[in-house]
Amino acid sequence: MSSIDDLIGSRFYCCFRCRNILAAHDDIVSKSFEGPGAGGRRAFLFSHTMNVLEGESEDRQLITGMHMVADVFCGDCGELLGWKYEKAYHTQNMYKQGKTVLIKSKIAKPIDSTFY
Repeated sequence: MSSIDDLIGSRFYCCFRCRNILAAHDDIVSKSFEGPGAGGRRAFLFSHTMNVLEGESEDRQLITGMHMVADVFCGDCGELLGWKYEKAYHTQNMYKQGKTVLIKSKIAKPIDSTFY
C-alpha cells in the first residue's frame, strides 16, 4: 500500500461517473488489454487499485483462456469498471494474478494530484 508521500506528484485515473480516484498512472502494467463487448474495448492492467469494491469470484473464459476473476466496481457510485484476476490456470498468465483491469471508457483521464 502506498503512503501519501508516495502518491504526491503521481497522476491518477478516476471513475468517469463520480471522479473517485481509482489508480495511479505509475501502477499501469499494460495498456494492451481488451474489455468485453463487440470488437473489444481498450483496457489497462493495473498492479494496484484503490477505492474499488470486488464482486464474487467466478471462472470466466477470457481471450487468453480460463481465469478466476471478480468484477470491480467504483467504491463510491457502484459503476462496473472492469475485473480483478484472482487466479490464472495457465503458467503464461500467472503474472495477472492479483492485478486489476479497468476499461478505458469507464475511467477519466489522469488528474494532477496537487493538494491545496
